[in-house]
Amino acid sequence: MIKLRLKRFGKKREASFRLVACNSTSRRDGRPLEELGFYNPRTKETRLDTEALRLRLSQGAQPTDVVRTLLEKGGLIEKQIRSAEVVGKAKQAKIREESAKKAKLEAKSKEAKAETGATEKAEASQDSSDS
Repeated sequence: MIKLRLKRFGKKREASFRLVACNSTSRRDGRPLEELGFYNPRTKETRLDTEALRLRLSQGAQPTDVVRTLLEKGGLIEKQIRSAEVVGKAKQAKIREESAKKAKLEAKSKEAKAETGATEKAEASQDSSDS
């Protein structure tokens, strides 16, 4: 199977990547079948060979997750919602709802404490004025 992946090059801590088509069993920095683009994560510079990429995608090449996002940003493929994103967003929404409920309960308990404290003070002041 042909994979579209990133091939690292450049200095230490100053990596740049080439977008390449290669066999799925080959090494990351091994010899590619074809170079299809360039990506620099520090400057966010991206250059894509759109015709060659469309050809490889039509032949059934599978992009990795990072390459898929680059192609989505470049407008070569439609954005897909992945199952992991759906699950993650559902968990985040559930956590937000729970934290909102906790905040409401804490606010109610503070109000109740403030009211009982005000009532006790009022009763104490009435008792002292009655004596």
